[in-house]
Amino acid sequence: MTPVPGGTNVIASRVDLWLDARHPDDAVTAQLIESIYRAAREIAAGEGCTVTLTEESYSDTVHFDPELSRRIGELLPGAPVLATGAGHDAGVLAGHVPSTMLFVRNPSGISHSPEEYVADEDALAGAVALADVLEGLL
Repeated sequence: MTPVPGGTNVIASRVDLWLDARHPDDAVTAQLIESIYRAAREIAAGEGCTVTLTEESYSDTVHFDPELSRRIGELLPGAPVLATGAGHDAGVLAGHVPSTMLFVRNPSGISHSPEEYVADEDALAGAVALADVLEGLL
């Protein structure tokens, strides 16, 4: 959320907000965005304001290869399975070759940023897991 102008003791003329909405079903994502937009317009109207929705970016949900994901689950029993709606490089590859993702724990939750941090032992565990998966696929 970014007030414009964003100075101290300045009343903003507008506020810009970026919404990243994801769901495995693209229709559900569209319904969610529409319901948020409708609610925001209603609230804004009550305050004498307006809301404008601008789609900056849209990508269909990428569904990774279920067989590859199943095999990884067999090779790494007990590893949590996480859904991701993010494109990632693997999302681009998924349209051409069987693809899936392995995630490495990130205690800060910050990603795609210079502040992103992964402990050495977690990076090592990720590398070992990847090696095990690749060996298991041979």
